[in-house]
Amino acid sequence: MENFILHRGRVPLLISLPHDASFIPEDIATRMHPVARRSPDTDWHVARLYEPLARELGASVLKPRASRYVVDLNRPADGHPLYPGQRETGLVPIVGFDGGPLYLDGCAPDAAEVQQRVNDYWRPYHGALAQELARLHAEHGRVVLWEGHSIRSRVPMLFEGRLPDFNLGTATGASCGSALQARLQTSLEAQSRFTVAVNDRFKGGYITRHYGRPEVGVQAVQLELAQLNYMDEASFEYAAARAPDVQAVIDRLLRICLE
Repeated sequence: MENFILHRGRVPLLISLPHDASFIPEDIATRMHPVARRSPDTDWHVARLYEPLARELGASVLKPRASRYVVDLNRPADGHPLYPGQRETGLVPIVGFDGGPLYLDGCAPDAAEVQQRVNDYWRPYHGALAQELARLHAEHGRVVLWEGHSIRSRVPMLFEGRLPDFNLGTATGASCGSALQARLQTSLEAQSRFTVAVNDRFKGGYITRHYGRPEVGVQAVQLELAQLNYMDEASFEYAAARAPDVQAVIDRLLRICLE
């Protein structure tokens, strides 16, 4: 069985959800602290937000089967830091977003295990991502890669204060064309329900930066959501009454990508 799930769509839009899963294999989970086994730093319910929109639009969707604690698919395979000089959790995290250790004493993965996880999980996901981008680009002459993410609204280890509700990242304009970024930013700023940041703390991770090549018709955009707008951050429960407002904004953004 593949360690990812790919639904192939018919329009030039691929939605990648690399932190959607919370599953941790038993041989890894037994070496972790009980709290970590729940994978609390998952981008909870992003597939539930995006998949109905993707079906309606005809977009492709790619998501993993395993937690970011197994391997972070949005980091470079060599473990190079994304934000030099700032705290981050790395390719195979050994601390969580709260700064606490994920593994029991002496149980953290060694270099050989890290490489094995890269081979088993990271490379297949990125292989599927690259192939689907190539397919859509060949069919349409252009494609947008949309990176769907979410995070707790307050993560003191990573940033001060409360995270804005919608955080758009384009590698400071390098991963997508200026026209697309402007249309997305205008749409976000036109609504008054949610706060917005563009290329602030979340500029786009490895996937956005690596695959975004607007000069050849491959544009990449990351959207980081503050989770309190569509779920309960303490229990991880989906808030069905609040989520439609978030989905409506996302829907407008995805449609702009297809214009």
